Amino acid sequence: MSALTPASEVILRHREQFCSHHLLFAGDIQDTLATQIDAASVRVHTNQYHHWQSLIRTLGDNAWFGLVAEKAFTQGCDTLIYYWPKSKQEARFQLRSLFSVLPKGINIFIVGENRSGVRSVDKLMDGMATFQKIDSARRCSLFYGQLEHEVLFEQDNWWNSYQVENTIVNTLPGVFSQNELDVGSRLLLSTFDKPLSGNLLDIACGAGVLAAVLGKKNPELALTLSDVNSAAIASSKATLKANKLEGKVVVSNVYSNIEDKFDWIISNPPFHEGLRTSLLAADDLIRQAPSYLKPGGKLRIVANAFLPYPDLLDKTFGTHEVIAQTGKFKVYQAIKAIKRS
Repeated sequence: MSALTPASEVILRHREQFCSHHLLFAGDIQDTLATQIDAASVRVHTNQYHHWQSLIRTLGDNAWFGLVAEKAFTQGCDTLIYYWPKSKQEARFQLRSLFSVLPKGINIFIVGENRSGVRSVDKLMDGMATFQKIDSARRCSLFYGQLEHEVLFEQDNWWNSYQVENTIVNTLPGVFSQNELDVGSRLLLSTFDKPLSGNLLDIACGAGVLAAVLGKKNPELALTLSDVNSAAIASSKATLKANKLEGKVVVSNVYSNIEDKFDWIISNPPFHEGLRTSLLAADDLIRQAPSYLKPGGKLRIVANAFLPYPDLLDKTFGTHEVIAQTGKFKVYQAIKAIKRS
């Protein structure tokens, strides 16, 4: 088997229970256990586009990418295996939406790292299902329960809103900076003190805060926003709409679905995959940036000061500058060279 997360290794300790069952995998899936496990049938729902990309190679139409699963997709599944995310609010949102399209009595296995808050599952799911811990290993816990009642789910009840300057930000659970603008993004925004023109790409856009604030200040700026997370895509669309802004919102694994070239690429790139540190997305973001910038186009990102981006920026662009910093964060800028004829 390919490399599995500790949570999946705990699931595998119970593999004999799944052989004759029709499984639905969901939640914070970060490996391909679903393509390898022995079961009567397997379906996967993920809200992370890059994970869906790796799963469809084996599962085809039995892998679904989207914010919420549809009843037609979950039909016939008798066992849910759910990977607990790092946000309890996101877990509540996802589980409640799943329970609303699953039959009463379905078997539910919930697994997660102890530091993610998975041990609060019984309290959070009170009134819907009762859970017992059935295993503990690899710093993870596995819970089992059955869906006891029909559950109603209304997505419109889960929105949160706040303001940055005069910009409305709309967010769903699990989106970065769900309740307020993070310090890094605030520092990055503070560096844009001159008018902007041309077109701008906001990668790992989250709720679309960066692009929306800059778009309001610079009405001629053409906006493109991208993310791998379906909740971020929905949030960005809602943020643009609330501020009466035009813009493309693209589901993309860094540049995988980006076709244009830009005057600006901006980002507060993620450096976590779930609870684990991962620099893959930021590495791709920097290395491939020159292919998506016009000559003279600028990449401007904010990052924790300890992350190893300066060498990568120099290797990719030849040079870079630090245009703002605090004790914790640095804002880096690199410019694509203009070829002299």
